[in-house]
Amino acid sequence: MSDEPLIHIVRVDIEPAHEAAFNEWYDNIHIPEILACPGWLSARRLIAMDGGPKYAAMYEIAGTWVYETPEFRAVSGFGTFQPHTHGFQRIQLEPITATTRALKRENGSALTDKQEQSNNPASQ
Repeated sequence: MSDEPLIHIVRVDIEPAHEAAFNEWYDNIHIPEILACPGWLSARRLIAMDGGPKYAAMYEIAGTWVYETPEFRAVSGFGTFQPHTHGFQRIQLEPITATTRALKRENGSALTDKQEQSNNPASQ
């Protein structure tokens, strides 16, 4: 695993009757609480252009250790909105480095350098 920050993405749908209150809470209470936790570096909310879940939050985190802090455990989840959410997804991403490419190759799951270049718009 890289020493660089990781990306943590949460996706979720909320019942329409609770959507306005959920967004108000998420923007004004939940994100500030999360960013006050050790190792949570930045946050950005997004909305799906198609498909779902509809809402996404993308966080930059210092490492997987951030999930174990008492501060995070105290504020994680959807609070009183939990019963009104569905389709929850969590995605954790790490930067691609020479080390991660080598480890993925050992496991047979990495792209070749040529495939990576063809998938990288900057290299085209």
